[in-house]
Amino acid sequence: MKLNIGDEAPDFELPTTAGGTFRLADNLNRGNLVLYFYPKDFTTGCTAEACGFRDAFADLRKSEMRVLGISTDSIETHMKFKEKYDLPFDLLSDSNGDVSGLYGAYIRLFKIANRVTFIIDGDGKIVSMTKNLFSPKTHISAATSYSTQAG
Repeated sequence: MKLNIGDEAPDFELPTTAGGTFRLADNLNRGNLVLYFYPKDFTTGCTAEACGFRDAFADLRKSEMRVLGISTDSIETHMKFKEKYDLPFDLLSDSNGDVSGLYGAYIRLFKIANRVTFIIDGDGKIVSMTKNLFSPKTHISAATSYSTQAG
């Protein structure tokens, strides 16, 4: 699926490191959401990206933005990754790649998510989109830039 800025973000439900299930539609009224898809826990680029969002987290929260990471890794792997790098946000497990596919962020050949970041507003609209597999910093910069403009 090809999504663009201004499109409605597809609703989904996924298990979360906080326990239970995250459903997008149930969380839209809580402010803007940074939803970032990434290939794999514990890899160099994905660790840099997660730690970048961790380091920017306080500033993003000041602008009432929330952060969620999604990959095809299991909840168990996510829990270890979250703990090791002290991530203050939840990670969601898209083990079969269905949600990554809905967002056009699934690499079928490798059965992993591509590095794509969406910012979704409280009305469920995509207001920003960044796609760059090889530059995790680009995704953090886009989110912090948007939070500065929105805040």
